[in-house]
Amino acid sequence: MNAEDMNELKELIEFLKDNKIGEFDLERGDLKVRIKFAQEGGADMAGLARLLASQAGASAGVAHIPGAVPGELPAMHAGPATHPSQPPAAADEEANLHIVKSPIVGTFYESPSPGSPAFVKIGDVVEPGQVLCIVEAMKLMNEIESDGAGEIVRRFVQNGQPVEYGQSLFALRP
Repeated sequence: MNAEDMNELKELIEFLKDNKIGEFDLERGDLKVRIKFAQEGGADMAGLARLLASQAGASAGVAHIPGAVPGELPAMHAGPATHPSQPPAAADEEANLHIVKSPIVGTFYESPSPGSPAFVKIGDVVEPGQVLCIVEAMKLMNEIESDGAGEIVRRFVQNGQPVEYGQSLFALRP
């Protein structure tokens, strides 16, 4: 990507952010870009700007982003979102949550088979070693177990959504 393309991309990202557009695909010749913001908190624009600056010297084509699907910019956020109407105590409470992360890259499934009930749902209390979900990788179904005890207060991914190594799956309140 040349410097002009980088500036165009930065302007596009600002426009998307300002207009609260959550997902956008761009194809121009052999350049393909996919921008998808996290539903809560929006994008970390400083982090994205650093990423774009590091790609300024790259040749035309799809920019390589470590850990990302080729041609796709990962959803970025600065951490737990706090809203003006949210009291500081709620933000502190969020900081005390235990996050269960994906140990592998694959596809997230909430149940053992289509039509079956989910392994867990919001409000369930889980113990260490209890199966929370399945992450399919290369046709293998990997059961993801809880690495802590507590109440499930949030699920970060949707059924059938691709997940990356280290991506947050569930938040537990110990």
